[in-house]
Amino acid sequence: MSEYEFVFLLNAKEELKTLKALVSSLSGKVLEEKTLGKKNLAYPIKKQTSADFYEWRLQLSKDKLSEFKKTVGFNEKLLRYLLLKSE
Repeated sequence: MSEYEFVFLLNAKEELKTLKALVSSLSGKVLEEKTLGKKNLAYPIKKQTSADFYEWRLQLSKDKLSEFKKTVGFNEKLLRYLLLKSE
């Protein structure tokens, strides 16, 4: 299993449970969670002017990564995300 850094912007805190359930359904783990707080955005994204910033370290197998990206991409409450492989 590989480790990834997942940074994302949410406009609904309830969606955190859904994201954690998604990771566990793909046989992954959330190793570390950081809440970076609510911040104003430089420009509106999906008509939102502020969002909650989060940073997670995930452990996920490579073959499940594309399914994770696809599912996260369809989530309307997730404004933006960045997924990087950790070394």
